[in-house]
Amino acid sequence: MSNIRLFHPENIIENTTCLLSKEHTHYVVNVMRLKRGSNLNLFNKEGEWLCEIIFLNKDRVEVKYLKKIKDSFKPSNIEIAICLVKKGPMDNILQKATELGVHKIIPILSERTEVKELNLERAKKIAIGASEQSNQLFPPEISKVTNLKDFLKNLDGSTKLLFADVNSKNNLKKEILKEANFFSVLIGPEGDFSPNERELINSKSNTYSFSLSKNILRTDTAVISAISLVKFVLNEH
Repeated sequence: MSNIRLFHPENIIENTTCLLSKEHTHYVVNVMRLKRGSNLNLFNKEGEWLCEIIFLNKDRVEVKYLKKIKDSFKPSNIEIAICLVKKGPMDNILQKATELGVHKIIPILSERTEVKELNLERAKKIAIGASEQSNQLFPPEISKVTNLKDFLKNLDGSTKLLFADVNSKNNLKKEILKEANFFSVLIGPEGDFSPNERELINSKSNTYSFSLSKNILRTDTAVISAISLVKFVLNEH
């Protein structure tokens, strides 16, 4: 059985010790029921370390960093811009996008978006949990909710906007992806973007619209399909 993995954003130095957070202490003591001498892994953007529990009671867990077992790697060059949906599908999107290794998740408000808010702290916890389960070294950045116009206005000119468009007949081709080093995958709301929004999106010079499926996909399904397709075309699968 593999060691449990916990995201630890603070600096890690081999052969030193640290106290686990209150949340991690509860998880280690009450959920996983580890003991003194048990091993676990702590990770962050700098890499992953094998650790040993050297002190444990119900309120305090101290671990020692034994050795580095995984080096850091270059973050993904894919971000996902997703119109907000209801809690269940949104949780699924946060989990699956993290598992698939995106660099950033941008929640979007559009004209037809029914959900207007996102609990950012809860979203970050979901992403961290998905990182711990999926062998990632760092959870994606989750930005504050922004409206579509501001997202398009602030998009870096060097970023290729890949618009997963239900009306597009274009396939995603490798030569299109060769034109940029960073990609933002845009997924619309359940009711699709309005005609005015579609016109605004497609008016951007760095936009490429592509088809995901002949079928109408739920937003959370579209996110998984789009990220997987981009990674496949980039040969990152």
